[in-house]
Amino acid sequence: MKNALLTATLAAAVLGTIGGTISTASADSIPGMRGHDHTGVTVPDMKQAVDFFTEVVGCKKAMSFGPFADDKGTFMQDLLGVDPKAVIEEITLVRCGYGSNIELFKYTAPDQRDLQARNSDIGGFHIAFYVDDIAAAKAYFDEKGVKTRMGPLPVTEGPAAGQSILYFQAPWGLQLEAISYPNGMAYEKDAETVLWSPKTPEK
Repeated sequence: MKNALLTATLAAAVLGTIGGTISTASADSIPGMRGHDHTGVTVPDMKQAVDFFTEVVGCKKAMSFGPFADDKGTFMQDLLGVDPKAVIEEITLVRCGYGSNIELFKYTAPDQRDLQARNSDIGGFHIAFYVDDIAAAKAYFDEKGVKTRMGPLPVTEGPAAGQSILYFQAPWGLQLEAISYPNGMAYEKDAETVLWSPKTPEK
C-alpha cells in the first residue's frame, strides 16, 4: 500500500472520524470536540478478544481491516510512536450497546512488551460497562467462568452514592468493570454537568 493511502486510512482508523456539522467548541476545548468515539486496546490474540467482547460482554463487531506496516521508512513511528518495524496485523472495531466503541489492535513489534497493568499502575486503565442489574451480571460472569473481584459493591456515601460496581477481567488480563445506578447518583441533584448514563439521550 502506498504511503499516502496508508497514512489516510490508518490515521482515520486510529484517530476516528465523525460525520456531520462540527459544533462550535469553547476556548478551552479541542475545536469541534463532540464526545468519546472509541477506546483503543492492544490484544495478544484477535480472535480471543473478539470472541470475548461479542460472546461474553455482548458487543457487536462492526468492521475489521489491516495489516498496516512500513518496512522501509518510519511511518509507524511518526504516526503512532511505535517501533518503525511494528506491524498492525489487524484492527477490529466493536460497538457496545449505546456507549462508545472499542478498537482492538493486534500488533507485532521488535520491542513489544506484555504489560499486564494493574489499576494502580501509571498508565493502567479499565473499561466500564453499564448494566441494568449488577447482581445478574455477577451471576452471569460466574456461569461463564469470568474472573471477578469483590462485589458487587454498593456505594452508599458521597457524590457517587447510588452506584454499585464489580470489577472483572478479560482472559488476557484486561481490567473491566460492570457498573449500575438505576436510580441515579447523589451528585446529580446539584450538578451542572451530568455524566453519561443510559438515561442520557444521544444528541
